[in-house]
Amino acid sequence: MPLSGVRVVDLTRIIAGPFCTCLLADLGADVIKIEPPGRGDPVRAQGAIRDGLSWYFAQFNRNKRSLTLDLRNHVGRAVLEDLLRGADVLVENYRPGVLAEMGFASARLEQLNPRLVVTSINGYGSRGPYVDRPAFDFIAQAMSGFMSVTGTRDGEPLRAGPPMSDLVAGLYGAFGTLAALLARERAGDGRGQPVEATLTGGLISMLAYFSAAHFASGGQPERTGNDHPVVFPYGLFPAADGEVAVAPSTEVHVRRFLGALGLLDLLDDPEFATNEARMRNRERLRAPIEAETRKAPVAAWIDRLNRAGVPCGRVMTLPEVFCDPQVLAQDMVLEADHPGHGMVRMTGFPVRLERTPARLRRPAPALGEHTEGVLAELGYPAARIRELRDAGVV
Repeated sequence: MPLSGVRVVDLTRIIAGPFCTCLLADLGADVIKIEPPGRGDPVRAQGAIRDGLSWYFAQFNRNKRSLTLDLRNHVGRAVLEDLLRGADVLVENYRPGVLAEMGFASARLEQLNPRLVVTSINGYGSRGPYVDRPAFDFIAQAMSGFMSVTGTRDGEPLRAGPPMSDLVAGLYGAFGTLAALLARERAGDGRGQPVEATLTGGLISMLAYFSAAHFASGGQPERTGNDHPVVFPYGLFPAADGEVAVAPSTEVHVRRFLGALGLLDLLDDPEFATNEARMRNRERLRAPIEAETRKAPVAAWIDRLNRAGVPCGRVMTLPEVFCDPQVLAQDMVLEADHPGHGMVRMTGFPVRLERTPARLRRPAPALGEHTEGVLAELGYPAARIRELRDAGVV
């Protein structure tokens, strides 16, 4: 597998960090998840829980091993040092400075292992006036500007349903980690380096045409709901029994869309002839389009528009998504056999590598499931492991 032989020490919890390390684990990295004895990652007790297992936790922590370790104890920190000496990557999502307070400042980490890539995921970054502020997805969506451009024109700002800032930060964390590993192999000295990804910075990088509009005009872009902010017609249109999502983003596709509706002659009107004109007269053009789309059911429009080469789709519920033949053909639903819990379903791998694909090698670990095995790999004899367990260190 692409990351076989890469050992990752995972000090993360909740979503952003575990998503980052899950991506690395899916590609073959040996991810050792460090959790507090007796408690573990808080997500173990959150989300949809069946037979004592959080399926939320199971999805973000597959392919990992769990080592319980009390990092408030100096003996536990010494065990972590032993683990870091042979690791390739450390991933943490504490607030900036917390790792240093635990005794693992940058200089100490470099002393322990100069090859170590240290990936930090946090809310705002390690520089600037907000360094010490706690951050969560909802706050990051608000403070990144993401929420200000999400929602309807006359409504309140809205957050995206999924925890977008956590997921984007996790993606960037994995991306930066891989870049740092590649740089280490190409560098003559073979040294690792710090990597940082932030919840707010990740979403700011995703503002796309909204940030471009602001930089060009200096103003605040309007919220446009399901309408596209720079193209029309584009969005949700009512059918006889629901809505159809239509995305004719080029002039070619606009002609195909209006042609499929029998409204191609509208483009002869100067007020609709160009995208700029259509954006100015959006509501006037919407009326005849909606009058036509209401005449047939969703399924009929999906068939007609696809045959015309117009990007379109239904607004699908999750039960519909996860039994859709295309989704299943792309293996976006996986099943893992969790001992004691039966088969657990989860989302699949979003990136496909032809020769070295991601694989589901093991289910999410029980709390501390691999403690003895990991410590034995570090050379700890059985008697010492029993002492650590009796002392509550592991």
